[in-house]
Amino acid sequence: MLDSKLRRMMPRLQMMGMTLGVLGIMASRATAEPPPTERILFLGDSITYRGTYVTFIEAALISQYPERNYVVINLGLGSETVSGLSEEGHAGGRFPRPDLHERLDRALEQTKPDLVIACYGMNDGIYLPLDEDRSAAYRDGMQRLRAKVIAAGAQIIHLTPPVFDPQPIPDKVQGSPAKMFAGYNGVLDAYADWLVGQSQRHGWTVWDLHGEMNQALAEQRKAAPDFAYARDGVHPNEAGHLVMAGPVLRNWELRVTEKGRPEHPHGDAILELVQQKQQILRDAWLSQVGHNRPGVAEGLTLEEAQAKAAAWDAQARSLAVRQD
Repeated sequence: MLDSKLRRMMPRLQMMGMTLGVLGIMASRATAEPPPTERILFLGDSITYRGTYVTFIEAALISQYPERNYVVINLGLGSETVSGLSEEGHAGGRFPRPDLHERLDRALEQTKPDLVIACYGMNDGIYLPLDEDRSAAYRDGMQRLRAKVIAAGAQIIHLTPPVFDPQPIPDKVQGSPAKMFAGYNGVLDAYADWLVGQSQRHGWTVWDLHGEMNQALAEQRKAAPDFAYARDGVHPNEAGHLVMAGPVLRNWELRVTEKGRPEHPHGDAILELVQQKQQILRDAWLSQVGHNRPGVAEGLTLEEAQAKAAAWDAQARSLAVRQD
């Protein structure tokens, strides 16, 4: 399924020209303009909750535009769907998958974003074969998300879902019954194609990280057949998160190295400060907004977290203006 999909998508992917090897080159044009919005909210599942791609993006923003007061908020939540679906016995029967729409109104009201960047789909097919009812729930959930964001006065960018990779997890995709459908990436192909179609037909802003990740994985495996971005088939490592960040970095013309660090003499230090800041703010915002997922670490109060984060933010911006 992956190979046939790549053949069909190759003309579009070649036009994108997006591989890890050219990421820094494509993001290094001198005429870069900052994104026009300053309060940016990321929504997604556990992959967004981990937040590595979010920190790559914010660190690059601070590095290039230390004078701009960008506020980047990560409200990713593990296990979450935009479709409201959950499989029987999820998490050993301890709790159903959280539904974004349970908390979306509160999230928009409290964070007051100018821009929402949403990445859903990995959990929405419930790791089962393509099914029209599940697909319809995904489409409906995305449309409701979009409508609420626009009604709140914000813009929205849709990111297509990352890649599901069965190769590293044969024990989970083989046997009867299998825990996960081996061809599940084809389900995500279909979800990504639908989102891209909304861009073409209805003017949605959709950045196709799924197509780019398919291509990058295929390229890596030409040289290293055992290569994987996600050893559990689902959650990308740091290199995978850099591929995820690629469409945002490229569209905003943000300069990074091939390891995702800001292209700046103090890039490593800036990224480390942003990582500390993002972790403490993520947990605080999740606690502040509230959610239905057990097992998530309780954050500091938002006021306490913002005070600590402000110090790290100031240090990062101070480093960003230095070129020594």
